[in-house]
Amino acid sequence: MAEKKSRDWVRKSVQPDSALHGRVIAAAITHVINRGFVVGREVLVGSVPGVVVGYNIARYGQFIGSDYPLVVRTALGVTKCDLDEVSLA
Repeated sequence: MAEKKSRDWVRKSVQPDSALHGRVIAAAITHVINRGFVVGREVLVGSVPGVVVGYNIARYGQFIGSDYPLVVRTALGVTKCDLDEVSLA
């Protein structure tokens, strides 16, 4: 029984503050919008043309919204992008 309590404590202690993550993601999305990456805008992902189709609000997983705030549709599919990966067309 004591082992279960210690595992519960570990799970609770490593869970991120969701309100903080929400603010960080909102700031990242605001930053990309202010830089001109609005929905419908044509962009280049590297050298592949695409269109901004939305913003990534994911708080958990491999591609969280604070690191990859843009969602872009290209001929190769839909991807989540960082500002370093895209440029305005």
